[in-house]
Order: sequence, then C-alpha cells, then structure tokens
Amino acid sequence: MAYTAEQIQVLEGREHVRRRPSMYIGSTSSTGLHHLVYEVVDNAVDEALAGYCTRILVTLHADGSCSVEDDGRGIPVDIHKKEGLSALELVLTRLNAGGKFGGGGYKVSSGLHGVGVSAVNFLSQRLEVWVHRGGKVHHQEYERGVPQGPVTVVGKTDHTGTVVRFWPDPQIFPDTKLDGEIIQHRLREMAYLNKRLEIALADESLGFTNTFYFEGGIVSFVRALNRDKAVVNQPFYVDREVEGTQVEIALQYNDTFVENVIAFANTIHTIEGGSHLTGFRAALTNVLNRYARKAGILKEQDPNLTGEDVREGLTAVISVKVLEPQFEGQTKGKLGNAEVQGHVSIALTEGLTQYLDENPSEGRRIVEKSLTAARAREAARKARDLVQRKSLLESSTLPGKLADCSERDPAHCELYIVEGDSAGGTAKGGRDRRTQAILPLRGKILNVEKARLDKVLTSDEIRNLITAMGAGVGDNFNIEKIRYHRIITMTDADVDGSHIRTLLLTFFFRYFPEVIEKGYLYMAQPPLFKVFKGKQVIWCHSEGERDKATRQLGKNAEAARMKGLGEMNAEELWETTMNPETRLLLRVEVEDAAAVNDTFEKLMGPDVEPRKKFIQAHAKSVRNLDI
Repeated sequence: MAYTAEQIQVLEGREHVRRRPSMYIGSTSSTGLHHLVYEVVDNAVDEALAGYCTRILVTLHADGSCSVEDDGRGIPVDIHKKEGLSALELVLTRLNAGGKFGGGGYKVSSGLHGVGVSAVNFLSQRLEVWVHRGGKVHHQEYERGVPQGPVTVVGKTDHTGTVVRFWPDPQIFPDTKLDGEIIQHRLREMAYLNKRLEIALADESLGFTNTFYFEGGIVSFVRALNRDKAVVNQPFYVDREVEGTQVEIALQYNDTFVENVIAFANTIHTIEGGSHLTGFRAALTNVLNRYARKAGILKEQDPNLTGEDVREGLTAVISVKVLEPQFEGQTKGKLGNAEVQGHVSIALTEGLTQYLDENPSEGRRIVEKSLTAARAREAARKARDLVQRKSLLESSTLPGKLADCSERDPAHCELYIVEGDSAGGTAKGGRDRRTQAILPLRGKILNVEKARLDKVLTSDEIRNLITAMGAGVGDNFNIEKIRYHRIITMTDADVDGSHIRTLLLTFFFRYFPEVIEKGYLYMAQPPLFKVFKGKQVIWCHSEGERDKATRQLGKNAEAARMKGLGEMNAEELWETTMNPETRLLLRVEVEDAAAVNDTFEKLMGPDVEPRKKFIQAHAKSVRNLDI
C-alpha cells in the first residue's frame, strides 16, 4: 500500500513536550538524551519492519549533532488535505502524527507511539531533514520545533530515503554530549532484532565506523550472549505469527547457574517484562515438565520441575511485534497486552515441543540440567530455613559481631559492611550509634557467581549479612522487612578492597536485586589522599583535589596516599566517610541489566579466557592500581 499524506493523523503538543520532556523521553539525564537518537532510529526501523529499508547510518558529528539516514521510502512530503500542510511538517510538529496511527502505513512499529520524531524536534535546538522521494530532495529546517520556512526542493536524487540531523537543546538537557558507546550498544541490539538489516554508527570525532549486520537475527544474539560459556544444546528458534502477533524466540542453555532472558516488544527492550515474558516462562515450564514425564526422566512420584529449575543456565531472547502495543509507563518498561501472553505461549509450546521430539538427546540434556537445579534448590531451601531460624536477637553471637543501631525506623537506619575487624572496631568507635550499624567482614566473602544458593548459604559471612538485613532470602525475601534503607559497603582503597567490594556487588546483583532497584545499596568513598602541613589537614578524593589542596597549604605541604581504613582513627573515619554532612556516597544503580550481567559473568565467572580479554581491553584505563 502507498505511504501518503492521508495516512498521517494529528494531535498537538510542542509546548507540553518542552515543559514536561520526562513524560516523553523518561528524563533529561543521559538516558533521555540518548532516547532522542533511538526515537529517530525507530522511525527508520519502522521502514525496515514494513519491508522498505535495508540500511541505517547513524553519525555523531564533530559539532555535537547527530544524523540518522535510511534508505526507506522517504517521509511523505505531499500536502495533507485536511491540515493544508506538508505531511513532512506534520510528522515533525504534531505529536502522534505518524503513519503508524493510520493503520495503513505500517503494520507494526517501534518508537513512542509516533511521538518520536516530533518529540525529538521539540527538544532540539535545531533540526534539519532531507527527504529523497519522487526523484527530488526535499529539505526543511527547524529551531526548537518551529519551522524556519516551508518544505523546499533543493535538488534531484536517484534513490529514496530520509536524513534527520538534530542538535540537542542545552535549555532542556544539562549535558548534550552523546556517547557513542551507549548508542552502539542499542544499535547492535536493533540489528540483532531485525535480521538482515544493516545498521552503522560513524563517529566523526573518533574517526571510526562500526557496522552491525546479523544474518541469524536473535539466534546470533543468543550465541553472542553465550560466547565463552560451555553450552548444553544447539540454539532453539521459533518464528510464528499467532492471531496477528509476530513471535520470535531463541534460547540456549549453558552450564552456569544464571538466567539471562531478554524480552523485547516492537524492538523496545522491556526491562520490566510483561505479558510476553509471563507467557514464555509458563510455557517453558509446562513443555519441559511434559517432555520429562513423556521421556521417563521424571517418574510418577517425582514433583514437577519449577520455573526456577528450568530457567537455571537459560539464555533466551524473546521478540514480539504487536499491532497495537500497550506499554505501562511512557518509556515502555513493561508490555501490558494480556492477549500476547497466550500468543507467546502457543508459539513456544508448539515450537519447543517439536524441537524436543526431533532432538531427544538435546532434550534430555536440558531436563537433566533442570533436575540438577531442582536438587540444589531443595538443598538451598533447607539451608535457607536454617538461616531464617537464626533470630536477630542472636546477633551478638554472630562471628561478624554486628553492632546494631538503636533507631528502629528502617528509613533512618544505615548498615555499614566494613572490611576487617580492625576497621570494624574503628567504625564502631566513630559511628552515630543511633542510626548507624556496623558489620565487619572477616576476609573475602564467597564468590557467588561460581556457586548455587545452597553453597552460598554455607558461608558464615553471607549468613551474617542476610540475618542482619532481616528480610529473608530467595523466595522468602521481602523488601518491606529490610531493617536498613542504606546498606553501605566500606572497603579499603586498594586492590583487595576493590575485590571485596566487587564480591559484595555480585552478591547483591545476583541474590538481592530489589535492594539495588529500591536504591538501598551504596558504596562509601573514603578519601584517597591526606594532604597536611602541621596541624592543617585536607582530605581529598582525587588527584586533582590533592594537587589543589597542596597548592592551598603552600610550601612544605605533604601528601600521603591512603591505603586502608585502618590508617584513620575513629574521629577521622567519621568526618571523612561516615558523617552524613561531609561524606561522599555513591548509590549503586543498574541502567543496562544485560550489560551488567555480562560484566559480572566475565569478571567473576569460572572461565579465565573472557576475564583475560576484558583485562587486556581495559588495562590502559586502570588507575590507582596498588602494585
């Protein structure tokens, strides 16, 4: 069907977008800034989904602008009869003025329901667009969403497509610098989700171009996620249309204990899941239980495998394309279409049942892995029950000797997890006893990346930490019962301290992600340098601060590198690291769970080779290495 002005429908809102940008792009932070790029790319991807675009080029220009070029049909430029304006101008100046709302331009689409390119225009200091269509090049320019003239013909062309170039508005964004690394991650993702679509990123300042093209689509994605891991089976793949919903699923098991399932709806990463993920999980559990009983692996008296069992070591990518997606929240965090749950369930049930019947050896390996997980789960339940029977009143007998605070309102309570008994003693002496609790750790805790929960719960240090938090663990974890709303890791500023902090971060990311999601996990930032002259002392957190302090104190000023918390007395530790008025805390946040998961697997997993590659790749950027 032709893509013309009559398929463009109109709603308005320039001032609303500029007054409340967060409603449209999530925030005005780095995340929202990069959302501008994704919205323009989404429009190009819509052309690919409709079968008209094969290549997209994103360029980060030296002047801070970004351009997105595609070889699609080109945005219509003919006059919209009802509005009396060029369809191109409508697309760029009216919210929800897009072919995706007409039901005739696109079957399915990505982006924020068509607000995308107009929202980008409204939030840009300047925007230019060139459309190659009908043998002519059409051009228009905007300033903060206001057209600077009509659409004009500026040349001839022998191809079709659209080029949008925009300069983010510093009146909206505190920082307008686009990060090629962040954009590259999303573009690679888009190329995986749209097989045989070529997406390139060029960075003029750095002088590089990276091109992403995946013949295998999400199967290539799953293989990449499992790179450097021992896999259990060849990738399973299904691509079916069920009642108008296109369902694509690829999955493969590896020998780790970690589930890594990434779900997309209309190419948008739905980090909060939704109906498609629910349908996938239910169908996977049902199919594997049915197969296990049919194959005689599960006997009549055996209990069913749980969802937790069948997802251990699972890597999967789910991609659905829905005609009228309902997303909860403006930034599309969760898919709300209830019917999609059934569509995904049907596609996976039919496809996976056939795969298991045709590949019995693969099916047996998958089920055997799930059975091993079930046995470990039962062992973990027994260990967990043992941990939870330990009353908080027994804290004085804990090996770590928790020094609790007197305040009972969790919102005002802090738990400092401190490296070593020595520093723990200093922290106990310097703390505010009313609101600050101290839990010293003896040595390095268990690396949970290499262990199941039953093994994790045999560690005294970890059991002490779980008991101190008071919210349970595993299926019995309840964030509402947590005893501290600030859990602060406080380790030495050396290699050992960094390792302990990384072990703790791995522990929370794997077993207490809700603590991170709620914003309860922090890292203390003890000073790196002590600059002193006589009785004058300035504590510094960076080399720049150290140099400034040295100049400030003048001749004969000395600077000492602080290696451990034990080098400070109780008063100094309070003033520099624990006093809410003067300390520096970093809140732990996860912006890209898939990337964080990959990093933890590389750094803390059992395989040496990916860790070696990571270290070699980042060696030049290491600072403050304690050697």
